[in-house]
Amino acid sequence: MIICRFENGKEARLRHVTTGSIIKNNKNQVLISRRSPGQLNPNKFTLPGGFLGRDEDTKEGSLREIFEETGLRCRILYLFHIVDTPLRPKEDRQNVELRYVVEVIGGKEKITKEVSELRWISEHNTPPDEEFAFDHRKTIVKYFEYLKNPFPLPIFN
Repeated sequence: MIICRFENGKEARLRHVTTGSIIKNNKNQVLISRRSPGQLNPNKFTLPGGFLGRDEDTKEGSLREIFEETGLRCRILYLFHIVDTPLRPKEDRQNVELRYVVEVIGGKEKITKEVSELRWISEHNTPPDEEFAFDHRKTIVKYFEYLKNPFPLPIFN
């Protein structure tokens, strides 16, 4: 959790809003990123994403984080997953996260200070859970299930 300091001088440990993105291609693959050394959970895979800026909505934040972490310009297709449970064993801050499905519309893949590797994965070569930071693998597995048998969206938790 992150400590927030309010106008009245009081502090509280509150949950924050983050975004994550399922970047898809026309081969039904998803782009994952490996966190760089020096980041929380170094060398673990994640969906590109992060904290919202103060003056942006979740879509703007999602697209900004994708570009910052991958060099890709994307377009949001739809909201896939809202993660609002505080029971996230791999999450130390209990963020509320909105995860969008997006497609690439420009840019070029690049490695950044936050990301040491970008990898396109399919349903059949998704790394095991222990190689992921946070609970992103769960969303990826659900996305591959959705491609085979669509269900109502967004999903929760």
